[in-house]
Formats: sequence, C-alpha cells, structure tokens
Amino acid sequence: MRKVIRILIVWLITALFFAACDKEKYRVIPYVPVYLTINLNIVNELMVPGNSVFFGGQGYGGIVIYCFDPGNIYYAYDGACTHEISNSCRVNNEGVLATCPCCGSQFLLMGNAYPSKGPATFPLQEYQTAISGNTLRIFN
Repeated sequence: MRKVIRILIVWLITALFFAACDKEKYRVIPYVPVYLTINLNIVNELMVPGNSVFFGGQGYGGIVIYCFDPGNIYYAYDGACTHEISNSCRVNNEGVLATCPCCGSQFLLMGNAYPSKGPATFPLQEYQTAISGNTLRIFN
C-alpha cells in the first residue's frame, strides 16, 4: 500500500511540474503587464482578414495584432524577436508575416507565430485577446 501511495505522489508532483512549465514554455521575452483596448471602428484595418497592425509603446517590444476572422478571431504577439530579445529590435509586420530586421527571422502570425525562417527557434510571445462588440482587448 505504501508503494502505491509513493508512486501516486511522485506521479502527482511530476504532473504538476509539467503542467506549470507548459504555461511558460515559450516565455523568452521578459514579462511586461499588458492591457490594450482597441476600438475596431477606428482601427478598421483590423476588420480585414489577413491584415496586421503594430502598436508601439505596449508590451516589451510593441504589439502586433493579426486579424484572422473579423469580429471573432484575433491573434496578438509581442513585437520583440525571440532570437534577438531586445525591445529595440522589433519585427516588421506585413499581413500574415512578421520579419525581424536584425536577424532575418520570419514568423507566421496566424496560429502560434512559430518561426518559418531564420535563426529564431521560439515563437513570438503571445497575448490573450477578447472581443466584445467592436472593442478588442489585448492582455496577459
């Protein structure tokens, strides 16, 4: 009976360890509190599927927002490259791609922003999004 309890305790500790690590799996960019509210009536470029818009002065290296499905699905990422890890070296976004001018890494903005080219091996740092009417909120 003691052996079973020990095995269960070890299994539980291991499961908790991996569950806790998974949330920060790709955190290579320093944590910065983010809360950005966007009126989609004003920033109407985000009402066109495939468009992306950069907002400086937010997050660690600015925030890139990608419109996948207007009014429903948006992706938001920190603009700092995960290879350079500098708030002065920000990705340039054009539609579905974001490119780091410092190292040449390219990131696909739909989905998880994994690198599709270059030396970067981690995806861009993702932020949470929520939509209510014509208001888009970005936060962590």
